[in-house]
Amino acid sequence: MSARRIYITELDKARLEELIAVVGEFGGQDKDHLDSLAGELDRAEIVSSQAIPPDVVTMNSRVVLRDLATSEVKTYSLVFPRDAAIGAGKISILAPIGTAILGYAKGDVVEWQVPAGTRRIRIEEVLYQPEAAGDYHL
Repeated sequence: MSARRIYITELDKARLEELIAVVGEFGGQDKDHLDSLAGELDRAEIVSSQAIPPDVVTMNSRVVLRDLATSEVKTYSLVFPRDAAIGAGKISILAPIGTAILGYAKGDVVEWQVPAGTRRIRIEEVLYQPEAAGDYHL
């Protein structure tokens, strides 16, 4: 599957680049995840918070995802690592699924490699996007 265009806000890009720098300097153990996130940032089209389409997954968005292998549907918020709590439905941007959905939109099918092969999910709905709600500070 060829990579689709993804969109990231200027603010998210700046905060994510800072995260990559800090975790890379002090964390070390998440190098593969950091490299994957950096690659996504490099290929993304960067737009202002006011110009991001309302159905695109940005940081702090709440989304409904469907696993295409099992048809299981789950709702998650995409958050920074310090706010991650999988039991509360908050997935870290540094988790493979978090990095995978960033910048994609409702209806997109997203793929990434897992030890057992390729995982495929569809973004069914963006229930909340901070920019669409005017919450530009999140």
